[in-house]
Amino acid sequence: MDVKRIRALRGPNLWSRHTCIEAIVTCSGDENAVGRLPGFESRLRALFPTIGELHPIVLGQPLALAHVLENAAVALQAQAGCAVNFGHTARTVDEGVYQVTFQYSEEAVGRRALELAEQLIAAAQNGNGFDATAAITELRDLDESERLGPSTGSIVDAAVARGIPYRRLTSGSLVQFGWGSKQRRIQAAEVDSTSGVAESIAQDKELTKQLLNAAGVPVPLGRPVTSVDDGWAAAQEVGLPVVVKPQDGNQGKGVTVNISTREQLSAAYDSAAAYGEVMVEKFLPGFDFRLLVVGDRLIAAARRDPPQVIGDGRQTVRQLVDLVNLDPRRGEGHATSLTKIRLDDIAIGRLEAQGLAPDSVPALGQRVVLRNNANLSTGGTATDVTDTVHPEVAARAVDAAQMVGLHICGVDMVCENVLRPLEEQHGGVVEVNAAPGLRMHISPSFGRGRAVGEAVMDTLFAPGDDGRIPVVAVTGTNGKTTTARLINHLLAGSGLRTGMTNTDGVYVDGRQTDSGDCSGPKSARNVLLHPDVDAAVFEVARGGVLREGLGFDRCQVAVVTNIGSGDHLGLNYITTVEDLAVLKRVIVRNVAPDGYAVLNAADPNVAAMATSCPGSVIFFTHDRQHPVMATHRAQGKRTVYVDQDTLVAAEGSWRERIALRDVQITRNGTIGFQVDNVMAAVAAAWAVGLDWDSIRRGLASFKNDAAGVPGRFNVMDYRGATVIADYGHNTDAMRALVAAVDTMPAKKRSVVISGAGDRRDCDIRDQTAILGQAFDDVILYQDAAQRGRADGEVMALLRQGLEGATRTRSIDEIRGEFIAIDTALARLQPGDLSLILVDQVEEALAHLAKRIAEA
Repeated sequence: MDVKRIRALRGPNLWSRHTCIEAIVTCSGDENAVGRLPGFESRLRALFPTIGELHPIVLGQPLALAHVLENAAVALQAQAGCAVNFGHTARTVDEGVYQVTFQYSEEAVGRRALELAEQLIAAAQNGNGFDATAAITELRDLDESERLGPSTGSIVDAAVARGIPYRRLTSGSLVQFGWGSKQRRIQAAEVDSTSGVAESIAQDKELTKQLLNAAGVPVPLGRPVTSVDDGWAAAQEVGLPVVVKPQDGNQGKGVTVNISTREQLSAAYDSAAAYGEVMVEKFLPGFDFRLLVVGDRLIAAARRDPPQVIGDGRQTVRQLVDLVNLDPRRGEGHATSLTKIRLDDIAIGRLEAQGLAPDSVPALGQRVVLRNNANLSTGGTATDVTDTVHPEVAARAVDAAQMVGLHICGVDMVCENVLRPLEEQHGGVVEVNAAPGLRMHISPSFGRGRAVGEAVMDTLFAPGDDGRIPVVAVTGTNGKTTTARLINHLLAGSGLRTGMTNTDGVYVDGRQTDSGDCSGPKSARNVLLHPDVDAAVFEVARGGVLREGLGFDRCQVAVVTNIGSGDHLGLNYITTVEDLAVLKRVIVRNVAPDGYAVLNAADPNVAAMATSCPGSVIFFTHDRQHPVMATHRAQGKRTVYVDQDTLVAAEGSWRERIALRDVQITRNGTIGFQVDNVMAAVAAAWAVGLDWDSIRRGLASFKNDAAGVPGRFNVMDYRGATVIADYGHNTDAMRALVAAVDTMPAKKRSVVISGAGDRRDCDIRDQTAILGQAFDDVILYQDAAQRGRADGEVMALLRQGLEGATRTRSIDEIRGEFIAIDTALARLQPGDLSLILVDQVEEALAHLAKRIAEA
């Protein structure tokens, strides 16, 4: 078994809506039927007993090793605690070659699971060993290091529950919620609206105390100190016992509490000084409480207890700690709800203060405290007390958060309980924390967890707001770019700031931000990151979907113009028009439930996609009597069609009419494929909710020139002759162009054409076969990029297509696109027409503009 080309499909894709790993797997001989491999399955199950049931996706087909690979990759991840359950293995047209796809939750984990599954199968084949437990542990550890921590994860989970899209911007905890101008961002438990000033105040313990005191919030007395002697003097001033801590710190690092001797203070000073300037303040007796404020509300409260063990009269402190650390909730860092207790120097010092050592055996029932502070990050525990917080205590917590300026704030209080106001029990606020840890509230050691993530999302997005901007996805064989540009023009004309991607580049609010073929998912994601985008229009090409999936989880409108036979068939195992339709259908399958699919009713493969749409459907075609249109219209649903020289939008008994003479790109409705593009764009604008006056204005002002739609039937005048520049490059495009040219009078017609080397031989020949029936002169040119073809091979195929030409009188072969263009221009006489099928769109149009200017 040979595993080749591995891809991460990071968005909805051909196989699933899940993020997936896709691999091309070659099996040889008996590897295509596991049943013919003696003892393989029994050895496999002995190595990995929990692999589950093995079966091919199509019942009745033999089980290949490729199927086993898929099953193993999913099972390994699932056993490691990853939320995955999808896998699919498809046979290709090549004998023994399979496309294996399986879900992942973290890409690095999915890729490693594939490698481990390979190793498992090799071990079962060769009779070698495989440590499944070690493999699962490795994946679990990798998943914990890759996935979001519990605090950020809870916020993301709340966003997903509300249908708010999110994107992780770094490997850490920086996350974007929503798209474009509606986006918000968080860094762990800190929101984008919190200022750096507020964060700086929270880090300065002394300044925080001053501000809280000014707001009437009780705080302990204390001051910054510069040495142990100064610290002891401060302790004498405020009265023992005291707390020593860094002036700028977090997570309880360097904090020592309940200090009553100079020796203890000296050790505590050294511990705190490791983190910066040191401050000494009065120790408040009581328990450590953390109150979580989100916005202007108290959301949760927990009592935090320091790490401790209870003696049993038999085991040492070290053994008791090891026993406590066996709790599966305890782990390293912040990935789990609790942190393992460490027997470090600080813990040993705390033991010595109790007359104990790590190897001491505490008496039965003796409480042994291992830290002075109660932070979860040092092994402490948390008990939820939210329901018992006195309103005055909650009010002081909110006052503290708002005085500092934090939108998410962890307020640390020390008091006997939270049942009474702080002032009555001489309690106080000892610290205010930016980006507080949330895990003690999400999954406390004792008590019920609180909906903290939901509270954060409620402050970021109003009820009913899902943070989404309108997204229109456009695909098909021909007309994608023109349709996308026209939709973008209509949206922009209505006052929206638009982001658009297509095969020409990326455009944000009318400014080009990237060039080249940008019809893939990366460009789409970049547009959705941009804060100045109110609506997005994405041209979706087949290649990007195959390589990486979609760049968005769902769209409001999906437009499919048509499905043709000349669109890269034979590549990436897309071998038939039906295969291509399934691929293009991906955008339709991912329409929002309240969205629309805009489908060409005249194309059977496109019309059939309607059953896959989770939302509604708008059909369009010239003929309103087409059976698909008639049925849809009879059901009172939306359709767009042509009635003589008028475009009509219909829903039930309602009609909206637009005269085609007012739509420049259709040339009074004579250019059929442009009318198709206009119908699709109008239907999309209707689906987004644009008003009809805006749609009319946009259609009237849209120009089909080289600036507006480069390489899409750009009509120019050259010394009294008509020149048309177009990027058509498949058989369906040739037929549409011939039909359009037939409506334009000309004394003599010529065409300039090359061929893309990555097309099938028959597709290249068919293009010139079609053109040979409509043009008098044909100029063939070979471009610099032959896309894997030998020198002259494409030219030979193009000439073969002209062998049966009934109209063509002359055929010329020229090396170089610009030389071919100049040759065609030199031959033109007033009244002639030349169709120039450009390859390098931007450069060729610039060359034409130069020649026209010279003329």
